[in-house]
Amino acid sequence: MKRFARWLLLASLLVCLLSGTAFASTVIAKYGSQGTKVEQVQAMLQQVKLYYGPVDGDFGKLTLEAVKQFQRKYRLSATGMVDKNMYKLLAQKSKLDFDRYRKVWVMEATGYSAQDPGNGSRTATGMYLRKGIVAVDPLLIPLGTRLYIVGYGEAIAADTGGAIRGNNIDLAFNTHGEALRWGRRTVKVYIL
Repeated sequence: MKRFARWLLLASLLVCLLSGTAFASTVIAKYGSQGTKVEQVQAMLQQVKLYYGPVDGDFGKLTLEAVKQFQRKYRLSATGMVDKNMYKLLAQKSKLDFDRYRKVWVMEATGYSAQDPGNGSRTATGMYLRKGIVAVDPLLIPLGTRLYIVGYGEAIAADTGGAIRGNNIDLAFNTHGEALRWGRRTVKVYIL
């Protein structure tokens, strides 16, 4: 009988330990992490105006502080680590749910503005040319598509251009100077 009681106690402890780890929240990103998930966390933190560093996929001090600020703001334990629950809440608050994006492209992006020679103030769809508008190849990305461009932010495909074919994209800026500072870069474009 004693042997059975010990065995039962040991089995109960094992069940408790295993169920505790099974339900523990999985860490998605933490200080020192690198990669696409970190890039997504940085982008979402940027959308909620808590992160002002580069969206580079490197979980450094700026990202750590922004994560802790988010956790404090929403009364989560300020661990500085992003688990599944925090990631979901961050996606909800930022309205950037990367788990639901339809496609991701790596594209060559250039900046442009209404102040550039040859450009008007209206896009091909009739919208005013401003930050948040992008020119795309409509055979690749249909006009009206919502996008998230790493390093630029949310945008809508609302313009076309003679040089915009295939994996090229033009990102609108409010001034000629901003467009020049952007220059030409390779970016990730999430189709939302």
